[in-house]
Parts: sequence; C-alpha cells; structure tokens
Amino acid sequence: MKSENLKKLPLKQDVETRKVLKKLASAHRALAELKGIVSSIPNENILINTLGLQEAKDSSAIENIITTHDDIFKAELNLDGFKSLNAKEVQNYISALKKGFALISKNKILTNNDIIGIQSELEKNNAGFRKVPGTALKNAATGEIVYTPPQDYSTILDLMGNLEQYINDENMSAFDPLVKMAIIHYQFESIHPFYDGNGRTGRIINVLYLVMNDLLDLPILYLSRYIIEHKLDYYKLLQEVRETDNWENWLLFMLDGVEQIAKETIVLIGKIRELIFEYKNILRNNYKFYSQELLNNLFKHPYTKIEFIEKDLGVSRITASKYLNLLANDKLLKKEKLGTGNYYINEELIKILTFEK
Repeated sequence: MKSENLKKLPLKQDVETRKVLKKLASAHRALAELKGIVSSIPNENILINTLGLQEAKDSSAIENIITTHDDIFKAELNLDGFKSLNAKEVQNYISALKKGFALISKNKILTNNDIIGIQSELEKNNAGFRKVPGTALKNAATGEIVYTPPQDYSTILDLMGNLEQYINDENMSAFDPLVKMAIIHYQFESIHPFYDGNGRTGRIINVLYLVMNDLLDLPILYLSRYIIEHKLDYYKLLQEVRETDNWENWLLFMLDGVEQIAKETIVLIGKIRELIFEYKNILRNNYKFYSQELLNNLFKHPYTKIEFIEKDLGVSRITASKYLNLLANDKLLKKEKLGTGNYYINEELIKILTFEK
C-alpha cells in the first residue's frame, strides 16, 4: 500500500462508535486512578526514572534493540568496564523522554521542532525529516514491502505541519483525547518522517500527549509492554486502517492498551510505595544519617553509586561511601564491583520492576 491514501487530519468520518465510547469510559477510569496514585510517591523522578527505564527497554525491544534490566541500570552508572551499545540506546530513549517532558511542561505544546529534538536525542544525529526517497516498511519475515510512506520531502513537511496543528489545536476535532492520541499515533507512524527512530518517537509522543491534555501529570503510562505482547495485532491493525479505513479495531486496540497498562502501573506504583515506606521506617529508626534525599536516591536509582549520593545529599565521597557500605552490610543494598568502581543495588525494588515474585 502506498501513501497516496494518507489523508490530512481531521478525519472526515465519526470514528467514535458505540464500542469505542464504551471502551473510552473504562480507559478514562483507569487513567484517572493512575493519575491519583502518582501523588502518593514523594519524588516524581522516582517514577520517571524507574518506569521510564522499563518503557525504554520495552520500546527499544519492539525495534529489536534487546538488552537486560541489569545492563540498563549499569549503563546509567557510567562506570569504567561496562560497554553495551544496546543499553546505551535504551539510555538515549529515557533522555529523549525527559527532554520531551521538559519541553511540554514549559510550553504546553508539542511542535515539529520538539519532535525533531526528541528523535535527535534518541538517535544522536541531526538528520531531521527524511529528504532522500527509498524508505519502505517491510514484513520482517518475508521481506515483502507492506507499506510505502511519503517519499517527497515537501509532502512529509506538509503532512507533519498538518499533524502538528492537529496535536495542538483542540478546535480541529471534537474527538476524545484518547481517540485523538490513537489517531495521532497512526498518522505519525504512517508519515514515518524520520530515517530511524519513528516507532520509539511515536510512542514518546503518545504519553506526552496524555500529559498535555491533563490526563496524567507525569509521563508514566507506557504502552510498549502492551504492544510487545500484541505485536502482530499492532502492525496488522495499523495496516488495516491504511488499506480499508476501518478505524474501530485500531481504536479499541489502543484504548484497551491504555486501560490495561494503567491498571498494571497502578499495581506497580502501589508496590513501590509500600517498599518506600518500609525503607523509610527502617532507615529513620536505625540510621542517624537518614534523610528524605537518601531515600529518594535509593529509589530513583535502582543501581546507585557513591557519586550519586555525593550529589544528592551534598556530602563528601568518604561519607557517601560510608553510608552505602553500612546499608550494604545490613543487607538493605547489595554491593557489586565493576572495573575499578562499586555500585549498590536496591534488590527489592528490582524485583518489583522486573515482575519477579
């Protein structure tokens, strides 16, 4: 299928069918509950860092950039002796997500320049929108071309200008924001404006759009795990819209993902909150050096190191090392060595983040 069928937004037909409206109600309930529970975590960076790394890992895995939780957390430490190109790519994703969140928090809009900046942070290049023809989406198994996105630079600019307006101008469409998020995702992936990083950039746009529309305060609803679990359906339904203009199945798929992942994230945050309170009580009752900054550090960095403690607590290297070694001796952290440096693992937090029983 070629991109000649790709229409500018807004859609001409009413895609909010009875089934879609019913699913919207339950998806919004789950999102509202998620938004509420976030406020129970004392520091927003705890969730952005930990859940953001989860999303970065899963979103990258969709593009066959495979890594482990251990490698991701080690990459954040930037210690000598550790090299993993895939883990570095995942770290680029969390940097791009944070960059996007900072932009929309400041400006309350998401421009094409912002999207280019997010993709640039992901890919560590400044290629911008595609200028050279030849991009085609292929079946990974057979090599068959299933979709040819717009090839001409002026067409890409025109379609992305239209998409930028749709993202930011509420008056262009009266559809529910969750429906619009799904439409925006379809349109972006079908324009496929970049040489690389389209899928990951598109999934960052999803969650930023929810924050822009006050459905979430933090960018922590990550659909990549849902997409991995239903990868064949994801691509099949995207293609179904391109070929038949049948939106209902695509919208129901995306809304189901919002609801399911919101509910899973609520449970996950609840477990993190319980562990934070448990550690808070232990630290406050047994260590004179307890502080909220220390507690925050141990949860926003599942793998922490002396330099992180120095920075967050404003203490000397000797003091930071003393604190971490005491906590490791008392089994609150696990001490490991990499190259010439040490790092310290919050094992109980890792169990929650990796869904370990």
